[in-house]
Amino acid sequence: MVLIGFLILAPLVFAALLLAVRNNKARKVIVCAGAALVAAGSLVLVCLGTGTRGIMFTFYSPVVDYVCMALSVLIAVCILVFGFRYRNVASIVLALVQVIGSLVFEIAFAHSIVITECLYVDSLSLVMTFIIGVVGTGICVYALGYMDDFQAHEPEGAPDRRPLFFALMFAFLSAMYLIVFSNNMLWFFTGWEITTLCSFLLIGYTRTDEAIRNAFRQIIMNLIGGIAFLVALYAMAITFGTLSLNELIVVGQAYPALVSLPVCALAIAGITKAAQMPFHTWLLGAMVAPTPTSALLHSSTMVKAGVFLLVKLAPLFAVCPVPSIMTVLVGGFTFVLCSFMAISQSNAKRVLAYSTIANLGLIVACAGVGTPQAVWAAVFLILFHAIAKSLLFLCVGTAEHHIGSRDIEDMDLLFQRMPRLARFMMFGIMVMFIAPFGMLMAKWATLVSFIYAGQVALIVLLAFGSAATFMFWAKWLGKLSGIAGSPQNVERTVHRSEWFALWLMVALGVAACVAMPAISTFYVEPYLLGVYGAFGQDIAETNLWLASLCSIAVIVVLFAGVGRKGTAKQAPVYLAGVSADNGQRVFRNSLSGQTEAASRNLYLDELFGEGRIRRVGEAVCALLICVAFVGCLAGMPILF
Repeated sequence: MVLIGFLILAPLVFAALLLAVRNNKARKVIVCAGAALVAAGSLVLVCLGTGTRGIMFTFYSPVVDYVCMALSVLIAVCILVFGFRYRNVASIVLALVQVIGSLVFEIAFAHSIVITECLYVDSLSLVMTFIIGVVGTGICVYALGYMDDFQAHEPEGAPDRRPLFFALMFAFLSAMYLIVFSNNMLWFFTGWEITTLCSFLLIGYTRTDEAIRNAFRQIIMNLIGGIAFLVALYAMAITFGTLSLNELIVVGQAYPALVSLPVCALAIAGITKAAQMPFHTWLLGAMVAPTPTSALLHSSTMVKAGVFLLVKLAPLFAVCPVPSIMTVLVGGFTFVLCSFMAISQSNAKRVLAYSTIANLGLIVACAGVGTPQAVWAAVFLILFHAIAKSLLFLCVGTAEHHIGSRDIEDMDLLFQRMPRLARFMMFGIMVMFIAPFGMLMAKWATLVSFIYAGQVALIVLLAFGSAATFMFWAKWLGKLSGIAGSPQNVERTVHRSEWFALWLMVALGVAACVAMPAISTFYVEPYLLGVYGAFGQDIAETNLWLASLCSIAVIVVLFAGVGRKGTAKQAPVYLAGVSADNGQRVFRNSLSGQTEAASRNLYLDELFGEGRIRRVGEAVCALLICVAFVGCLAGMPILF
């Protein structure tokens, strides 16, 4: 329990230091030291908890309860202040609802409910601890060099807001630890709202009109999720007099009708935080923020809080049909429609954003199914997505600073302009969709779990969504693997902190792919045994080890010669005709004219454009959520 307390509080201490320190060298020391300590603490906890099925810690402090409620109210007040400042009516109204709701809940209900076991740790929280503590801190280290370049490109005389930026990054980590270790839902809610406010401030970091507009889009949508979470707290307190997540799960498995409303409300909160349709646009808007923010929001924090909550609720989805159907269909439709929309994107960060939303949809659908097999797949989807997407976002950020573009069509010769970075980017893409890497193995397990659960609609959605996934990743991978000409290598000026983070993500990706069977044995299966009393691995152990060995072979081929010094032998470009200028890839065509050899991907905007698909998905998913919530509300005889 001491180590859990350290992981929750230590990032807050470093956040306070970073907010106060203005010297850039001192800031780098604090960030590196803080990242090292938090990562080390996370790894120690992960090692000590190997194989655990769940440990509840007896810890109760009314002071912490009051602090948490005060923080929740203070966050809503801060949002009110920003709403009045920028005259955003929707945020003002929603924040007022949350302030009043939080105060009434504390005065009328929360103070009389005592939870003696406020903290816990199980194997799922250990997987999340690894993601937050290692992937999250790696992103913080990467941000050191990136934000130096970012500040250098700011207009002369622009204020240096990096102290606030790094303080928010570490506060994010602290809030995520609070979420994954809290059995007390009041504490959980506090961490939930802290991530919402930090995200709002990070998205609006540049304070441009576009940044402020997208920051308010995020805060409005996540306030809706926060109010849904508050509804769940009311329902738990009124119906069975507890705010314990563990008790909610135990009671719900015995009396499903009793927990239908709080489970549905929590599912809506999770869907909102996980950026599922119709709330997905806040995550697309987050692209205006600096790249480390995108990586942190899309991989190790924020969206992972949403899917973490849904996976925790999976045993209740298995017995509560209305919340389950809503969650399954919203996740399934989001997966397939956002995969389609990613096809029409050439902006690399936007492709990553749509891919993130789509993959989160698949995780949400797995959680909604609620079987041990589906949860097994969901945990691995969370792990591999966190690592691969962090790597890809960081690669895109570095590439943008050095080639001046984040457009995939401008990455033709990246393999020679930035050879090491291009390999890293290719590895991240391969982990996302190519066998034998872990993400595809997890999708295989997802398919098997859907078949066993009889989810025919989900099988169809998975098939079409996976086909779309293959298309947009293959287009990008083809651009990176094209080699022609001998342009200047521009990656020699990449900051050491950026290389450190990129190598870390690659190492984590390799380790996760190779150790997938061990992760299943020592972390995922113990969690399933503790929750379901059953195993969830449907893929044979020999197949997992075979995939592991094949991954090693592919990785060796991909990274062979990465550290080799010297100039590679250059062969002349073959242009299938009489060359006019090899350097510019120009050849004489059949009509004796000159033609430049060029390649461009198909984006099929007329078929998969956002305007064509988005409105349908938003309408369908919004209808599903409203019908499910009204149905659960009407079916609560104890409340009415």
